[in-house]
Amino acid sequence: MTQVVLADDATRAEILALEERRRRALLDLDEAALRDIYDEHLIHIHAPGLTHTKEQLVEHALTRSPYLDIERGELLIRVVGDVAVMTGSLTNRLRNPDGSERTVNGQVTQVVRRGDDGAWRFLSFQMTPMGEEVWGKLASEKPATASAAPQAPTPDSPATDSPTTEEN
Repeated sequence: MTQVVLADDATRAEILALEERRRRALLDLDEAALRDIYDEHLIHIHAPGLTHTKEQLVEHALTRSPYLDIERGELLIRVVGDVAVMTGSLTNRLRNPDGSERTVNGQVTQVVRRGDDGAWRFLSFQMTPMGEEVWGKLASEKPATASAAPQAPTPDSPATDSPTTEEN
């Protein structure tokens, strides 16, 4: 059984380097890097719901040059064997078809997997744009007092309140 854990320092550094490589490749229109960092089975879901395969995403990036800047916030990286799930905020400054610009802020879930060659590659990507929160914050989402603040999990502890396990 494999437990869901926070990425250790070495794995976190590898995955953050992969994310930086993705950012640079999209901004620099580096086709070789894009083809190398995306898994052959990639599914990439853009903020408006447009879904691309690896080939379509590479074509989109190279022919439309939409990315002007990409900024990431703090990222949570959880690992299950040779798969990691990375979540966190993303701000894309994008070029529109008419040459104008727009900014899209959202939360992103990315799934990466370590291949037989030992390299991490993106397998899945989905961005949910920030929108109106009509329900407001749950009691558990509101800032707690210092004495009641929950403790952050350590890299060796489960990433959830109850351990999630699955057989390989």
